[in-house]
Amino acid sequence: MATTDGSANVAADSRFDPNFTQHVIEAIGPKTTPRMRQVMGSLIRHIHDFARENELTIDEWMAGVEMINWAGKMSDNKRNEGQLMCDVIGLESLVDEITFKRAAETTDAATASAILGPFFRHDAPILENESTIVHGIADGEITYMHGKVLDSVTKKPVAGAWIDVWQASTNGLYEQQDNNQVEHNLRGKFKTNDSGHYGFYCLRPTPYPVPFDGPAGKLLRLLDRHPFRPAHIHLIVQREGYKPVTTQIFDRRDPFLENDSVFAVKESLIVDFTPLKGNPKATLELEYPVLLAPQGESH
Repeated sequence: MATTDGSANVAADSRFDPNFTQHVIEAIGPKTTPRMRQVMGSLIRHIHDFARENELTIDEWMAGVEMINWAGKMSDNKRNEGQLMCDVIGLESLVDEITFKRAAETTDAATASAILGPFFRHDAPILENESTIVHGIADGEITYMHGKVLDSVTKKPVAGAWIDVWQASTNGLYEQQDNNQVEHNLRGKFKTNDSGHYGFYCLRPTPYPVPFDGPAGKLLRLLDRHPFRPAHIHLIVQREGYKPVTTQIFDRRDPFLENDSVFAVKESLIVDFTPLKGNPKATLELEYPVLLAPQGESH
């Protein structure tokens, strides 16, 4: 049993050494930062309690180690399998909720956040507003996505904000997973103009399964769970002087909204794609305003 003062308390009648966990925690050196001491002390307590509660066997522990090693071997600058493993057990979504809980409770809250996901790239191309991120996709519904980035307090336009967007193709694959897609397909960075406007052409997103060829997929199979994510578009919006927003927006018509394999859906992030007339470049429209909280605000 864990205590609030950072020590470990194992029941006196435990079958296992009641002092072992505390001994490990006390091995943390005096130069450790207070936050590191708190986090690692708590992790050691909880993971030791987990092992004792379940009487973890050597074979089970080693299977877990091998799965972590497998995730590391699969990960590179285009895919983060360790992050995906955290996603399918809901850990990233939980950390996201903890981090941004206060923001959701304010009257002038910023746009809600959602998990980053494992397929973000730092090198997305910078594109002009009103251009397209869709290349070589013949079977998708082209959507004109646009809106304004606003100050969450004053509701005034935020000029010069960057919108980093990425999405999967209609076959359920991001470009780095699919050799048939051109480099940086379905991703780009856009900058708001003086009125806070951004606009670009993208696809109406479609649901897709998270990769099943690695440890995250194996874990889902072991848990008898489906791998599907509801249709969504990823966004990172940032501007100097404001807190950045990392989020996803979800199609209201998607059948997996209530059963997202990574538990990332929030009601405020569900959107409607509407018919667009008079624009030969697209058949659908999505207007999506983004609210950024100024740095220094309490949310």
